[in-house]
This record gives sequence, structure tokens and C-alpha cells, in this order.
Amino acid sequence: MNFQDLSNKALISDSDIDWEDLGAGVKRKIMAYDDQLMLVKVDFEKDAIGTVHNHPHLQMSYVAKGSFEVSMGDDKKILNEGDVFFAPSNVFHGVVCLEAGLLIDIFNPHREDFLK
Repeated sequence: MNFQDLSNKALISDSDIDWEDLGAGVKRKIMAYDDQLMLVKVDFEKDAIGTVHNHPHLQMSYVAKGSFEVSMGDDKKILNEGDVFFAPSNVFHGVVCLEAGLLIDIFNPHREDFLK
């Protein structure tokens, strides 16, 4: 497959993708994915909660904006713009948004459950 065949998946404009309202002050955009990788933008209003959960996927999250209290297993830490957290497979994790913020989440493999 050449690059031309991938251009509709490889060159992505934010304005072409609608936000999905998840309720309770959280919304997301699935920006790009294939079978092995997925990038998702997640927007949080102040005090919104990313409920503690786990999944088999590897996850890395970049704090693009705002401040979050991040729970990872038994640990908690406040992360701010420019910081990152890594959630290994099946480790419980979640966030509380301390000031309006945006996370950039990367999953391996992609989150099939997000596509349903």
C-alpha cells in the first residue's frame, strides 16, 4: 500500500472530527487508529472525573492542557500541562480534572470498545 492509499487516515484535520459527548463534563475525539494504535483527544471541564478503570491495552496520556489528579494503582499525583502518565495493561487508573484540561491518549492496540 502506498502513502496515497493512506492519505485519508494519515493526514487528519481536527475540524473534520466531531466531539463525542460522554456526559459529566467529558468529551472525546478519536483522531486516528489502525489495528495496533489509537490516538484520542479527551476534553475535561473542571471537576470532571475519568472514572477509575482498567483495560488490557497499553495507554500513554499527555496532559496537553490543564491539571489533573491522576490515580495509578495505589499511587496518586497531580500532573500539569506537559506531563505524561503511562497505564500498563490491567492497572486501575483514573483522573480528576482540577482545572479545565485536555488529555491526548494513545492506546496499543486500538480500543475496539470506543468504536462501537
